[in-house]
Amino acid sequence: MINSSVLEKDQKNQEKLKIGEVAQLSGLPVKTVRYYDEIGLLTPTVERSQSQYRLFHPEVLNRLAFIRRSQSLGLNLKEIQHILQVHDHGQLPCGEVKHYLEAKVSEINQQVEALTLLKTELQGILSGWQEQPPADRIQQTICPNIQK
Repeated sequence: MINSSVLEKDQKNQEKLKIGEVAQLSGLPVKTVRYYDEIGLLTPTVERSQSQYRLFHPEVLNRLAFIRRSQSLGLNLKEIQHILQVHDHGQLPCGEVKHYLEAKVSEINQQVEALTLLKTELQGILSGWQEQPPADRIQQTICPNIQK
């Protein structure tokens, strides 16, 4: 979780944060923060020092919290990047978020339906299970209980 007292102090001072500080405050590994920067998810909140070190604006912590929450809801990084681009253009991206979440619900419904069919099939196989199938079936198949 993000330490809010440190965040408030940093936002007031508008001090730039080093990658280790961002990782510690956000609870993400340095490697993840670096990767998010490399793929452009942190673009407006990061700059480079003269010695090419990453320096982050304190707003990066809110952005990282949004990314984590979005991922926990099933959004992938490409979808999150699109949402952040809408935000970065000064628009409220809630419509985009809703669209992606509706698509996730539809996808989950399809998965539940497929799993329900699979469960029914498995229960049917198990209900007719034979510990000792007929000898002719044993010779023709690897496992007569699941092969017809």
